[in-house]
Amino acid sequence: MQDRPPTIVAMGGGGFSMDSTPLMDDFVLSLTGKSTPRVCFLATASGDSSRYYQYFYDALTYPRAIPSHLQLFVRPRAGDPREHLLQQDVIYVGGGNTANALAIWRLHGIDVALREAWRAGVVLCGVSAGMICWFESSITDSFGTLQPLHDGLGFLPGSACPHFDGEGDRRPTYHRALAEGLANGIAADDGAAAVFRGTELVDAVASRPGAKVYRVRSEAGSVTEEVVPTRYLGD
Repeated sequence: MQDRPPTIVAMGGGGFSMDSTPLMDDFVLSLTGKSTPRVCFLATASGDSSRYYQYFYDALTYPRAIPSHLQLFVRPRAGDPREHLLQQDVIYVGGGNTANALAIWRLHGIDVALREAWRAGVVLCGVSAGMICWFESSITDSFGTLQPLHDGLGFLPGSACPHFDGEGDRRPTYHRALAEGLANGIAADDGAAAVFRGTELVDAVASRPGAKVYRVRSEAGSVTEEVVPTRYLGD
């Protein structure tokens, strides 16, 4: 059992796979309160990409962290996935196809194990697909074109949109979906992350100057954005 509250760091884009600095990942590691935390990487959304795993191990090598990964596309898989996830200080979810990752997780019971780990104080984090998977709904390109996804894990209420400033179609697609009835939610620029304790947004941080987190709402079909005060981690 971890001596930490349930915590999720939802990154719009950034971390070891996108940033040229370690600022965002160092922030996540600091939340554990440990000098060498145990970190497990789930690259399910990329089909367990071997290159993605290599980037992870190159970035979070010992003694910065004790890295491991959980593959779901290979057989046989050694050990109990639930037990392994519950032994971690951080579970880090990579980008890719969110819908596919959710389906595979549910097939193998990983969704249940992730919820148990979250409640036990394991820090959950992720980029892109690893941002939006925690919410009830989101904007995803899992099906080719950008569109709403309504069956996220639901650890966090409402909706989410990553890459808010990094991909030109993200903002207008999110606005349109909200105007059409998608639940209000959170958007994050590349290099920005929303930090949740339980289900409450308590902080916003950035690994790139000027990157921001937003609360995005629709009322009577009119969509508004509210910038959440976002701390640049380089200061």
